[in-house]
Formats: sequence, C-alpha cells, structure tokens
Amino acid sequence: MASAEQVIQWYPGHMAAAMRKIEENMKLINVVIEVVDARIPTTGSNPLLDEISGKRPRLLVLSREDLADPISTVKWLTRFNATQRRAVAVNGKDQASVGKANFHLGQLTAGSKGSQRAIVVGVPNSGKSSVINGLLRRAAAKTEDRAGVTRAVQWFRVQPMLELMDTPGILVPKIDTPDAQWKLAITGAIPRERYDPEDVVERFHKWLVTKTQKRTRVPDLQTFASARGFLRKGAESDLHNAAQSYIKDFNDGKFGRITLEDPVDDGIAKTT
Repeated sequence: MASAEQVIQWYPGHMAAAMRKIEENMKLINVVIEVVDARIPTTGSNPLLDEISGKRPRLLVLSREDLADPISTVKWLTRFNATQRRAVAVNGKDQASVGKANFHLGQLTAGSKGSQRAIVVGVPNSGKSSVINGLLRRAAAKTEDRAGVTRAVQWFRVQPMLELMDTPGILVPKIDTPDAQWKLAITGAIPRERYDPEDVVERFHKWLVTKTQKRTRVPDLQTFASARGFLRKGAESDLHNAAQSYIKDFNDGKFGRITLEDPVDDGIAKTT
C-alpha cells in the first residue's frame, strides 16, 4: 500500500462521533443487526460494535452473497449457527433474498410488547443501505460503491411497530494486519485514495495463487493490463489505472464468486 500507516490510521472524526452516538442510543435499541460482507466475515466485522451490543438479540446479515463463494457461505452460516449466532446470507439487491433477513428479524421481535427499535451496524460499504432498502422495499437509504456515504444516524420505519436506525460505517481505530488492510481495501471498506491499488491487487492475486495452488484463471495485474490495453506512452503498462479497473471488476463479480477467508481461519474453536 502507499502507506500502511495511512491505512491503519484511517479513522476520521465522523466515525468517532458515530461510535459515541451509537453507544448513547443503544439504550433505546431492542435488536442489533450487523451487516458484514460475505466475502470477509471475520475481517469485515467490527469487534467494537460487538462489545456495545451487550446481550441484546442479534442478527448477523452476510451481504453480497451473490459475490461470495456459495460453498464458503454455507460453511460460514453453519459455523455461526454452531456458536449460537443467528445468521443469514442475502443479496441486498434482490427483494426475495432480503426477505430471509426480514423473516429472522420478525422472529427476534415476535412476542415483544410495544414498539421495537433495531439498529443496523457494520463497517463502511458493507451493504447496510442495500439491506435496509430491501427491508423497507423502497430506496430510502443512499447506496454507493464507496466507503463513507452514510455520515449521520437515520431512522426508518419498517413495520408499524418496528423502526430501524441506520448508522455510518465504522472501522476499528487501528487495522492491525496487512491481510486485513488489503481485504478491506479490495472490498471497498477503505476509500480509494487511502491505498495503493497496485499493491492491493498484487496481494490479492498472491493470496489467490496460494489458495488455489496456482490453479486460478483470475489474471495477475500485468496480464490484466495487457489484455485490457492499459498502456502509457512508449507501450509501458499503466498498472495504476489497470489496478483500479481490476478492483472494480472484482466487485462486479467478473472474476467469479470469491470469498477471501474461510471459517477455519477465524479463530472460532471447531465443533465436533
């Protein structure tokens, strides 16, 4: 990356303020919904959000299931269920898919007296707004393929007796490992200007080659640049712009459905 220190310290003032606001409002909340990109179930989860949720009923929504490897997603759901975490995988752009989250949300609030309030939390660009729009069945929350779009707390009424609070995406104050950095970068949780796209693509492809034992059809950056005609004067490859296009293609699913971490890597003890 352009500077590992830059990425590690990307925790702007609005995130700190949002975290304080979430803590203040948590006393009003009955149910916590955490939205995590299905491609990075561990790296894409914020443990600080986990801490402030307390013992409230929780629903973990793995978003962008249409981009994640389906076999890996099943393994993740099995693992979460084995650890007593209610989890569901959805495609936020598919109303029928989001309906699965609505079903689980209804189960968590069934039998409750009075109006219920749920809070939706997650790291930047995790798919929160798409999930909220799916639950509302209308485009109310603003969605864009970049981090930091939601800056303030917003309330939406989902049902006559259920309100949803949308919150800004919040990262941990310090992203500890290089692996976490490139995974958050390539999935859009970190703004494009905060990392070197060439480095992110190189790390991703190196990881993929290791995982697949070199049996991957996903091109490396140089091959991608040559095939797409990214050239500067003198026929030199324009790797910077090629890397930006590569990352877009990755998030458009043009390299196939790829999950960047497996349950065996997440530190949860295996069950027998």
